[in-house]
Amino acid sequence: MKLIMWNVITLDGFFEGEKAWDLDFHQTVWGDELEAFTTEQLDGNATVIYGTKTYLGMADYWTKETDGKAKQMNDVPKVVFSRSLEKADWNNTTLMRDALTEIPKMKEQGDGNMFVFGSGELSRSLMKADLFDEYRLCLAPVFLGKGRRLFDEGLPYQKLNLREERTLKNGGILLFYGVK
Repeated sequence: MKLIMWNVITLDGFFEGEKAWDLDFHQTVWGDELEAFTTEQLDGNATVIYGTKTYLGMADYWTKETDGKAKQMNDVPKVVFSRSLEKADWNNTTLMRDALTEIPKMKEQGDGNMFVFGSGELSRSLMKADLFDEYRLCLAPVFLGKGRRLFDEGLPYQKLNLREERTLKNGGILLFYGVK
C-alpha cells in the first residue's frame, strides 16, 4: 500500500488562500479532465486520509451533496487523524489518533493506495517523517501572493523523481513525483 499526497497548488506554492477553505483558485484547473482523474484515483481499494480541519470541511460539504461524485466520496473508506475529535460520523470513517504510528502499520496491512487530500498540518508531519511514497500535485496557473504554503520551511531535504506529467486543456499540470 502506498501513501500518496494529492493537492492542488498555485505557481507560488499555496494550497489555500489567506482564510480557511479559500480554494477559489481550484476553479482555474477544475474540469472534465481533473474530475476524471480524481475519480480514477479513488476507484478500487483506495482510502482517503484527513487531518481534523480538512475532515470536518469535507464531511460537511459531501454529506450535503447528491451527485455521483458525492456518492463516491461518501462511500470511500476514510481515516481521520485527530487528537481533538471524540467521534467521526461521516460514512465509512475511522478515527485514529497518531498518524506517525498508524500509517506505517496501514501501509503494511493494506492492498490499495492511501491518499492524503489537503490536510496541510498532517501532510507536513508525514513529510518530516518520510512516510509519503508519492506526491501528486496539480499545478494551477495562478499566483495567489499570500495564503498557506503546502511546502513550508523546515522540511527535510528529499530528492524526488518525476514519474509522469500531464498537461490539462485549461493550463493546469498534473505532476507525479516518486520518492527514492
